[in-house]
Amino acid sequence: MANKRKPIHTPSATGGGGGGAAGGGNTARPQMNFRQGLNDTTARSEAKGTRPTATPTSIREVLTMMVLHVCKKIIFFDTSLKVPLYLGSLFIVSLIGDFLPYPKTYLARTDNLFNVYFVKLGWAWTLLFSFPYLAMTSITICCGDNQRLLRNHLPRLGIATVFWFVWTKLFNIIESSYGRCSVRGFDAKTGCLKAGHLWNGFDISGHAFILIYSSLVLMEEARPIIGWESIKDLLRNEEHNRNNNDTSQTSNPLKSLKDEDLKALKYFYNRFTPTIRLFFVGMTMLQLLWDLMLVGTMLYHHRMVEKVLSGIIAVVTWFVTYRAWYPIPTVLPDPVGKGLFNYQSISKPEIPGLRRRASLLQHGGSSGAAGANANNTPGSKEIPKFMGMPLYAARQPINPSATGTNASPLEGSGSGMQGSFVSSHLYGSRVGTSSGGISSSSGSNYSNADFNHPSYARYRSRFERFDS
Repeated sequence: MANKRKPIHTPSATGGGGGGAAGGGNTARPQMNFRQGLNDTTARSEAKGTRPTATPTSIREVLTMMVLHVCKKIIFFDTSLKVPLYLGSLFIVSLIGDFLPYPKTYLARTDNLFNVYFVKLGWAWTLLFSFPYLAMTSITICCGDNQRLLRNHLPRLGIATVFWFVWTKLFNIIESSYGRCSVRGFDAKTGCLKAGHLWNGFDISGHAFILIYSSLVLMEEARPIIGWESIKDLLRNEEHNRNNNDTSQTSNPLKSLKDEDLKALKYFYNRFTPTIRLFFVGMTMLQLLWDLMLVGTMLYHHRMVEKVLSGIIAVVTWFVTYRAWYPIPTVLPDPVGKGLFNYQSISKPEIPGLRRRASLLQHGGSSGAAGANANNTPGSKEIPKFMGMPLYAARQPINPSATGTNASPLEGSGSGMQGSFVSSHLYGSRVGTSSGGISSSSGSNYSNADFNHPSYARYRSRFERFDS
């Protein structure tokens, strides 16, 4: 019985042409399936890959990733749905409340805990979480460049603060200028309120504005956390490439960084990442609180027109700055997440084999060999194939002049001439001649050339018996 394993070391020829050991003094080497003198540990170490792998993930890290994943789902809610939801809710809920007052709850009180300590200081709370978060993420992706941080990133919060101040002051001016006191004799709002009377004016809701605008700003400024964990892998791979002078990897965005910038990036990333995660969770909780207080404002405070107008102003301000102004590459400040490298747009390599072949998607999109086989029969169309086999059987048209007008393709002609037949099945079309029925397997010719191979003889006989 032949040995299935091919020996690594074959016997060496000795002597003057004979294979024996006599005359040459050298004996034939035995057939061995292993390499002599090779240490198994050394062989395994040589077979290992050289690219470093990620460190083991602890249970604490897994739980942290789960919390961050939930927070991302909350704060990064699709803006194409979030903005219409804000404006639609302001309109519908407020309109119903103008005609059918809602039952009073704790949120209806102007002195409730959330209104006094959070909404009244809403912009201060927004800056308390967003400013340190912006500073730490920006200094990291800028690789410690303080000038770039001050010039390209911090002005975003300054611009947002200016818009908040201007709009809230304008709301107060409109209310004071276009209103009147409930009692005659008071032309100013402050005098009317000090006297204990009511001032009736067009009071654009500052609460709705600050709550919606703060939520949108928090959502935009939190975007650097997207893909933040991939920086650790990029650092590890880039350090390995530089230490081993490996230039094969060209897709690493850190490849263009200087050595000093790479060291600064590693330092700030390892130092600030835990704090960045903590502030991100805080920003998510703050946005949930703003949404809760916005519901209270919809239900109990201001009129519908005042709330809808303030919501439109908040959305337009956010869109003009974060979606129209900041993305312009030639105008400062920079958009959120822009630094010395881009870690949020790493294209993943396409895995071969996942896309379907064109022959399965388009009619007649088979290969050239399949088309040649299909064209063997007159009037036939190309059949889509999978792994060289047709996906379905095709009945070939019969020429009535060869067998007679009413003759069956499996019957011979009445005049004694040989009749042609076509038999179709999964593996192709069998074309042959017969004097009184189907011919033998030796006389059959299949349109699929692979099925004519001798190894398919058993299957051909089965199909021919089935056809007969």
